[in-house]
Amino acid sequence: MKKEQLGDLIITSQETMYHVAKTLLRSDEDCADAIQDAIVKAFSRIDTLREDAFAKTWLIRILINECYSCMRKQKRVVFLEEFAPAEEVQEQEDYSDLYEAISRLPEEVRLSVILYYMEGYSIREIAQIQDTTESAVKNRLSRARKRLKADLEPELVHG
Repeated sequence: MKKEQLGDLIITSQETMYHVAKTLLRSDEDCADAIQDAIVKAFSRIDTLREDAFAKTWLIRILINECYSCMRKQKRVVFLEEFAPAEEVQEQEDYSDLYEAISRLPEEVRLSVILYYMEGYSIREIAQIQDTTESAVKNRLSRARKRLKADLEPELVHG
């Protein structure tokens, strides 16, 4: 793949990259940093891409690794927001019930849900991105559907 082709891929994958980063990281600033780092790394390691057909999967894998790196760095930092009263934090967050329910899912399950339902990746592609088996991805999606249904049904009935 040529650098121009990678640039085009990055431009067409902007929304996907943001959704994947947002799945793993809370703040938009962290998402932007991880995406930027992933883009730099992709350009510097373009020679490691074996087949152009898997370029988007390869790019998303790099992004996920950058998100994990950002998460590891954050564990060493104590944020002042953690000491803010709960009411202030509650006012700052304005997420839909579905987004909140998805955000409560375990990380690997949450990522599978976002990649499958929001980004349209196939189960095979998700398995490659997450370095796991197709049956593991199917199980994660099944568990997610059951948990989301259980979390959201009381709100739908009483809503």
